[in-house]
Amino acid sequence: MEIRSITWNEALPIRHKVLWPNKPLLFCKVEEDETAQHYGVYSKNTLVCVASIYLDGRVARLRKFATLAEFQGQGVGSKLIAHILNVLEQTNVESFWCDARITAAGFYQKFGMKQQGTTFNKSGLGYVKMAVIL
Repeated sequence: MEIRSITWNEALPIRHKVLWPNKPLLFCKVEEDETAQHYGVYSKNTLVCVASIYLDGRVARLRKFATLAEFQGQGVGSKLIAHILNVLEQTNVESFWCDARITAAGFYQKFGMKQQGTTFNKSGLGYVKMAVIL
């Protein structure tokens, strides 16, 4: 497994396939994609996991984190989040947060992230804000 910086265009097909397969491809694009940092995990030169980081001063937001189904549960996503947190800590980012699907909240807790506020809905799915001070 290798973690690399990628472009938002490279991330888009994985986002679509994993997160919103029943929506149009461009539903998975974020307005700030052009200025965000995008990361990908490659297995045998195949992109299998993506995550995008949007910076606002010293605050980093994770969006559109997705791992292909056949690679889920193997630690691929955990390695990517650990890598991203390490990069952010080295660049003096103070906090890291995301809107997590309720079903994934336990995953984010492994990284010290805690629920902020109450649950809410986006596009028919339940979410909760998760955050950690770095």
